[in-house]
Amino acid sequence: MTEPRRRKIAVLGSRSVGKSSLVVRYVEDAFVDSYYPTIENIFNKKIRYKGQDFDCDIIDTAGQDEYSILNSKHAIGIHGYVLVYSIASRNSFDMIQTVYDKILNYTGTESVPCVIVGQKSDLHVQRQVSEDEGKDLAQQLKSAWVEVSARHNANVVKVFELMLQETERETQETGKEPEPSKCCVM
Repeated sequence: MTEPRRRKIAVLGSRSVGKSSLVVRYVEDAFVDSYYPTIENIFNKKIRYKGQDFDCDIIDTAGQDEYSILNSKHAIGIHGYVLVYSIASRNSFDMIQTVYDKILNYTGTESVPCVIVGQKSDLHVQRQVSEDEGKDLAQQLKSAWVEVSARHNANVVKVFELMLQETERETQETGKEPEPSKCCVM
């Protein structure tokens, strides 16, 4: 049996879009209804994807806004990014491009493995962001996209399968392990 591949995945997005609910639903199969702002949590989960085992550290970050500086540790050593917005919040959707641009700035790359996630799909009556807008943004960023509901456990597993698909694309194309992002502060 081969050693599991290690992957670090950062979950980023605006405050109260459901990042923690998404991660806790995936790792612990539980839904937390109450909201407590996250400082930062790291979850570990073994994932089997296409016959390969992955030992994944999933970093549930504090919410970002246009004024908070994206922490450089969320760019260093990360293999892939899950960028979360709420379908019921136009502002959280607009923040995705800002967060993505900050990641590229920190990593010094033209693109990063990424999944854009429209969270809270169960709130369709309060929808402010259409599916087409989510798909279009993902296409612009050359990322995967999915809408989910952590409350109803809809497409939650798919988020992390897509994330591994995005990180492993490089392995398939080059035949080499993907390098975690590197950053140099001078």
